[in-house]
Amino acid sequence: MILDRILEHKRAEVRHKQSRGYLVELKSRVRDRGSPRGFIRALTATHPPDSPSLIAEVKKASPSLGLLRPEFKDLFEPVKIAEQYKKHGASALSVLTDKDFFQGSLHYLKAVKDKVGLPCLNKEFMVDDIQFYEARAYGADAVLLIVAALERRQLVDFFALAGELELDVLIETHHEKELDTVLERLPEAKLIGINNRDLKTFSTDLAVTFRLAKRIPSDKMIVSESGIHKRDDVKRLMEAGIHAMLVGESLIRAGDTGAKIRELLGVEQVNKS
Repeated sequence: MILDRILEHKRAEVRHKQSRGYLVELKSRVRDRGSPRGFIRALTATHPPDSPSLIAEVKKASPSLGLLRPEFKDLFEPVKIAEQYKKHGASALSVLTDKDFFQGSLHYLKAVKDKVGLPCLNKEFMVDDIQFYEARAYGADAVLLIVAALERRQLVDFFALAGELELDVLIETHHEKELDTVLERLPEAKLIGINNRDLKTFSTDLAVTFRLAKRIPSDKMIVSESGIHKRDDVKRLMEAGIHAMLVGESLIRAGDTGAKIRELLGVEQVNKS
């Protein structure tokens, strides 16, 4: 399974980073960073009238598709991509930092945060405490916790560590059992993600959002992730009470990023009325 391969590799990668000196360096950089921007607050404050808030993803590649654009082989410009997202209405950004499966980088996260300024989610497979210090040191405002990738104790401990570091948390679920775990173990969690992509097979089905959203209390913010390609998808998310959507591949692969964002957010329809 793809997720198992990623997690096995990630644990080995983190083991090579385990040194007291590196952690001390990260903690020093965290102090220099100051407080994060409010990721959850941004999703609320910039909510579009006819769409969930957009978390636009800076993404170079995926395990299932490889490079998302052929030209990324020679030139990938995360800051320019993020600037286009901001210009056309994104409320927040998600930046892939996994190197081996998604060709991401913590340096992409730092550059995007420092140059673009929108609140940033560190899109990473979190398996160790040190990654949270890396996230803060490189400018993240929020981190992702994938329930399928963590034991229950880890999930609770990592959520607490994120809070200590002033990081907002997007908790990602895919099945009812995972959602029940979050609601039972972390009742204080505010932002719950529903990943329409099965991380074991990487197949995508938007119906996952509609099924799980019915079980989520009204005081939570719901983020639908993956499989959102057209305006009709967004309309269905609105009808289901979804507060935000995380979109990557359909933006990256669009010929005109701005036009694609306007389509998803319903801006063109508003202008024509």
